[in-house]
Amino acid sequence: MEEKEIIADLHTHSRFARACSSAINIPNLVKYAKIKGLSLLGTADFQHPEWSKELNVLRESEGILYYEDFPFIWQTEISLMYSQDGKGRRIHHVILAPNKEVAGQVTKFLGSKGRLDYDGRPIFGFSSVELADEMEKISKDIEIIPAHCMTPWFGIFGSKSGFDSLQECFQERTKNIHVVESGMSADPEMLRRFSFLNNKGVISFSDMHSFWPWRIGRESTIFTGPITYNNILKQIRENTFKATVETEPAYGRYHFDGHRNCDFSCSPEKTRELKGICPKCGKPLTVGVEYRIEELGDQKPEEFNKKPFYKLLPLHELISLALGMGMNSKAVWRIYNELIEHFENEFNILLNVEQLELAKFLKNEILVDLIIFNRQGRIKIKPGYDGVYGVALLPEKQQRLF
Repeated sequence: MEEKEIIADLHTHSRFARACSSAINIPNLVKYAKIKGLSLLGTADFQHPEWSKELNVLRESEGILYYEDFPFIWQTEISLMYSQDGKGRRIHHVILAPNKEVAGQVTKFLGSKGRLDYDGRPIFGFSSVELADEMEKISKDIEIIPAHCMTPWFGIFGSKSGFDSLQECFQERTKNIHVVESGMSADPEMLRRFSFLNNKGVISFSDMHSFWPWRIGRESTIFTGPITYNNILKQIRENTFKATVETEPAYGRYHFDGHRNCDFSCSPEKTRELKGICPKCGKPLTVGVEYRIEELGDQKPEEFNKKPFYKLLPLHELISLALGMGMNSKAVWRIYNELIEHFENEFNILLNVEQLELAKFLKNEILVDLIIFNRQGRIKIKPGYDGVYGVALLPEKQQRLF
């Protein structure tokens, strides 16, 4: 008998983190996690004093927090800004903790390093090596995951302030880092071009800033077995989780190179031709993930560590594309809600429902085709760049139908 799947998003944020929705609360997170088809969430920002008050009223059992019947793992994200090897570094890390007591000790340590009340994603001036040292002192069951590892400004391998390898960042503590988070602009196949990740896993979570279905769970990881911290931690550390859900990398906000303010983007080849300079303003381009992959890649995608992954755009994106309307429009929500009511949750629709079932229910050939094309990885994307999301494009067949 196949083990039960756990679709988890363990990189979330509260309303107390900058640039996050003020409507984020625990009931809304749970409501939309269920609609999405998620079965486990990270708590987000557990060290923030106001958010921690809301977490502390939840029931805890064997390290898992519960809001009614829905489970959470203790989780936060922090930003480290420091200098190493003569270069300024700005690195984001996700931290998972095994229980309330350990989360409290992490909070105490972070509080000794700076303020915790001004941002749910607080900034500190100590290094990634010190973080690994201090977390190990508190508990060997704490997991550090370099977040959205390729993004230019805050990824561990980003072009602006990152490192050229895991070893360069964590030095002798590299052994304590078991996985990296792919982020929206990269996927596991791209990251398998790095030989320094050959014995590490690639995991995916959303880093959502709102609970809407096109944000929460847009990237997630599929585990199996019971929902316990030890089970999840074991699969992370042994790279035995089942699969990941990724957006198409071009959909991410930092896939191509460019300048947002100049409305200019280009491929790595064009960037090299331009010698990295924006043709509109004459300043250095923000170099994106694809360029950086080519820069650091030293092997073909590594085979022995290959793990399945799904590349999916959110369902709202598909409905919006089919109707030619905004994702938050009433018409898009109406169709979305009808689909959820009939087929249970979004992941079921995106991954499982047969084409004939969709066609019978929807009576909309364009949307049915888009859902199937999405499942097959056949939707083209105009790549995102310098903080601008990629844009899904209608295939030629659909364009002729309009």
